[in-house]
Order: sequence, then C-alpha cells, then structure tokens
Amino acid sequence: MSESTWVGSMMTTKAFIADLYEMTKPKVVFLMLITAWVGMALAPLSAVSWVAVIMGTLGIAFLAGAGAAVNHILDEQIDQRMARTQKRPIATGRISTQTGFTFAIVLTILGMAILFAYTNALTAWLTLASMVGYALIYTGYLKRATPQNIVIGGLAGAMPPLLGWTAVTGEVAGLPLLLVLIIFVWTPPHFWALAIHRRDDYAKANVPMMPVTHGIAYTRIQIWLYSWLLLAVSFLPVALGASGGIYAVVALGLGVRFLQWSYRLLYDKQIDAAWSTFKFSITYLLYLFLALLVDHYLWPHTVTWFG
Repeated sequence: MSESTWVGSMMTTKAFIADLYEMTKPKVVFLMLITAWVGMALAPLSAVSWVAVIMGTLGIAFLAGAGAAVNHILDEQIDQRMARTQKRPIATGRISTQTGFTFAIVLTILGMAILFAYTNALTAWLTLASMVGYALIYTGYLKRATPQNIVIGGLAGAMPPLLGWTAVTGEVAGLPLLLVLIIFVWTPPHFWALAIHRRDDYAKANVPMMPVTHGIAYTRIQIWLYSWLLLAVSFLPVALGASGGIYAVVALGLGVRFLQWSYRLLYDKQIDAAWSTFKFSITYLLYLFLALLVDHYLWPHTVTWFG
C-alpha cells in the first residue's frame, strides 16, 4: 500500500468514526449525563460505589447514544428538509441506514450488558425504557402526531437523575423523582423556544411543532405559563425538606431570570429573543442542579422519605 493510499484510508476511517460519533448527539448526551451524575452525587454516601458510578455512566451514555442514533435514522427525511440537520450523516448518506441500525444495536447491547454487570437490573431496564421512549415513541410516533409531542415525550429525557440514583443505590426514591419532575416541566419551554427560532424549518419538514400548528404567539404564552410552573416545581425540594437555603436562593434567582426571558419573548419582537431564551434555559438547568449539589453538602437537612 502506497503512503498516499494509506493516508487516504486513514482519513476515510477517521471521517467514518466521526460520523458515528455525531450520530450519538454527544452534546445532548453530555447534558443528560450531568443530570445523571447529580442523581448519583445526591444518593446516600454509603450507597455510592465508584465502579457503579463509572460503569453506570458508561452504560447510560451507550444507551442514550443508541437512542440518538435511532433518532437520526427515523428522522432521515425530516432532517433532509431542515437547514439545522440536513448535513447529518444519515441525511446525507455518509452513513447507510443499515450501518446506523447496526451501530445502535451494538450500543444498546453494550449498554445493557454494562448496566446489568456493574449496576443492577432496575437501572438497566429503566435506561432501556427511556431509550425506547425517546427513539421509538417520541421520534417514531409523537413527533409526527401531535404538537404536544415534546410534553408527552419529554419524560424520556427527564429520566437521567433517576437512572444515576438507581445505578448506585438499586432503588427508587423521592428525591430523584423530584428531579425528574423538574426536567419534565423544564423541557417544554426549553424546546418550544428552539421551535420558535426554527419554526420555518419545522413547517418545511411538516413536523407539527406548536409554533407551526398553533402559531408563534400562542407558543410564547405557553412558554410564559410553563416558566411559572417551573418556578413552582423547582421549590418542591425545599418544601419537602430535601434541600435548604442555598438551593432556595439560587432556584429563586434562576426562576425569576427565566421569567424575565420568557416575558421578553412574550412581548419582544426581536428576532433573536427565542434563541436567547433557549440558550438561557440550558444555563438554568445546569446551575439549578449545581445548586442542588452545593446545598446538599453544605446545608443541614431534615429529609425523611427522600433517603
């Protein structure tokens, strides 16, 4: 093999691996893993095993990546019509559908094997259910069927804190379920802000997102209302004794800031208002969960049923 042929082969292999990596939606998976780590970190210290933490992270990441890969495959035609996604590996044909499915199956098998071997069956089955919920129920059906797709399907993306908790404890408890509820309520205003920003793309692809079916003005009202609901839900850990003053102050500040952004989106006609709201929503979730951790280790609690 000549040097030029070898170099060309290496570049092709590198590009193939990069395309497979892109199919796992690494940025989305990383955000999910952060919330899973919070679930692990909030678990009783006596229950935490570093093997479970490391291998649980790996298993959850593999199954989340598998779900993302299936999303690429099922959304091939949609992705081809949208500017944001038209250069994805499946949409462009750089990765074939058969190869994509094989990749997703391999990730699923590896993820399940790791979770069964190094964590517990509860975590394995819950993680698989989350993957199926996102890849098949949301992507395969809800996304194309109803403007409430992200509300109903958002539960799958809200599960990582519970998965992290069960990975190190082997049981379900109240605190991680509260975190699931927070992400579940956070998801609609987060995603609808993006949908407003990308409304023309979704319309072109015939995806019934709320800004397409009900209009941008109606969607702005929904984001505003959900922001109030999110503020209320974010205080449940305080009301139920699972967190203290540090978290309460941060949750209030972030919640008020989210309301400011959603209010600006409601009345501001600037073209980037939706995009700015979407970006802040990511910051909101990261800081809120960080505050939970800081509060957990620095503030005395009176937790009873949370563990």
